[in-house]
Amino acid sequence: MSTHEAFLSELDESRIVEAIAQAESRSSGEIRVFVSQSAIKDPLGQAEIEFKRLNMHKTDDRNGVLLFFAPVSRKFAIVGDQGIHARCGHDFWRAAAVLMEDHLKAGRPTDAAVDAIHRIGEVLAAHFPRRPNDRNELPDSIERG
Repeated sequence: MSTHEAFLSELDESRIVEAIAQAESRSSGEIRVFVSQSAIKDPLGQAEIEFKRLNMHKTDDRNGVLLFFAPVSRKFAIVGDQGIHARCGHDFWRAAAVLMEDHLKAGRPTDAAVDAIHRIGEVLAAHFPRRPNDRNELPDSIERG
């Protein structure tokens, strides 16, 4: 089994999708998870490419967040669009990354994603509360590529 396949087999997709749905139910934000099957040298750069490919920069409030995992390279990144980044700042992303890194080092990729999604969801709810006309703009499923 490849590193990518092993990582995917360890992910509890239903827990992750439920965490995304719960976070998004309280805000207008959009959260996605992407798992790369390739070796990645620059996880942030590749995450930014996937962010745009997934049209996450086209949300109404520019408040999309992508959790990017590259298990073959043992790397990850978090990308937040300009709307959310302007409100939470660099320190928030760094804290979320440390949280994820601790779980990943302990072999708990689902916990890494779920805990980060919960934390991001709290910030999205505080700065982008759900409005009556909000709709789910992007799929909640894990994207693979």
